[in-house]
Amino acid sequence: MIEVENLVKSFGATRAVRGISFTVKNGEIYGLLGPNGSGKSTTLKILAGIMKPTSGRVLVDGIDVSENPLRVKEITGYVPETPALYESLTPVEFFNFIGSVRRIPREQLEERVTTLARAFGIEKYLGELIGSLSFGTKQKISLISALLHDPKVLILDEAMNGLDPRSARILRELLIQFKDEGRSIVFSTHVLQLAEMLCDRVGVIYNGEIIAEGTVDELKEFAHEESLEDVFLKLTESQAEVFAVVQALKETL
Repeated sequence: MIEVENLVKSFGATRAVRGISFTVKNGEIYGLLGPNGSGKSTTLKILAGIMKPTSGRVLVDGIDVSENPLRVKEITGYVPETPALYESLTPVEFFNFIGSVRRIPREQLEERVTTLARAFGIEKYLGELIGSLSFGTKQKISLISALLHDPKVLILDEAMNGLDPRSARILRELLIQFKDEGRSIVFSTHVLQLAEMLCDRVGVIYNGEIIAEGTVDELKEFAHEESLEDVFLKLTESQAEVFAVVQALKETL
């Protein structure tokens, strides 16, 4: 379970996250949706123990992230928005490094690397330098490294970015499996159809605040809209702007 209470994060005079609270239960997929610059990535970094909050409290499986970030990292798999990899290493070398940091037994590590590399179709790249690989392959390496230690909690920031349809489908099925096993999953995405398909509950963050939260059906009813996309545009005050831009394009093109 993830519990977020009155979370605040400021960068100088700029307040990126403004006192948000939400809970992700065991066996639940929670979608954090919002436009660019809304505070999604900052929030997820705090949940993963990567960044300290200015104030507020985050508990991951009952562990306070501010007091014991290393323990939180032990049970959490985190995929950042942009892959953070050592580009002078090969994927195998990078996975071995992650395995040593995570203290994964050698035989178990090799088995997991083999299984996950085959699942995401990167076997032929395991001996190549990471820096020479495509963004999509780097994203798969980032995903695999987050799954190697079999985490209880998954925090995914735009994890579908760059994935081919096959790999995206595999990741979706894995997330459903992890949910059924009782793990807590929180992810951000700009693909609203994906959120509508996967999420048990959704939080819409705008200007650093959670402005709506609930199941997809609850949000549709709240906003009086038929799709999550229209709900999102309405709640983030983007709907009128989108219509105006489309109309201007029609008149120009």
